[in-house]
Formats: sequence, C-alpha cells, structure tokens
Amino acid sequence: MKSTTVSESNHISPDSQVWDNLKEAIAASSGFKRWQMEHPAAHHLQDRSLEHRVRRYLRDTLETLAY
Repeated sequence: MKSTTVSESNHISPDSQVWDNLKEAIAASSGFKRWQMEHPAAHHLQDRSLEHRVRRYLRDTLETLAY
C-alpha cells in the first residue's frame, strides 16, 4: 500500500502538492497579511515555518467564525 504523502518513487503526492499550493495562496492573501499585522502574538511566529503560521491563521479564523 502506498503512503498518502509520498509515493514509492519519492514523488510528492497530489494531496501534498495541493496543500503546498494552498499554503502559498493563503500566505499571499490580504487576510493572512492583515492577520499577521493585527495580532502582536503573530510577530514572534515570523521565525516559524510557513506551515506553522498558516495553520495558526486558519485555526484563529475558524475560531472567530465559530462565534
């Protein structure tokens, strides 16, 4: 059975490619940029990976929408 993230030939799976493209699109969005400026706690996240920052942004956005 093949892995969902890496195939036997060590190529990135389509799901992983989609997530990478989505992270880049989110990071380029005005909402993400505004979130980084409006949240002082986000400033210390600049040293973290793009993955970490995008996940934090998505979590904060979903929490806001849950109200």
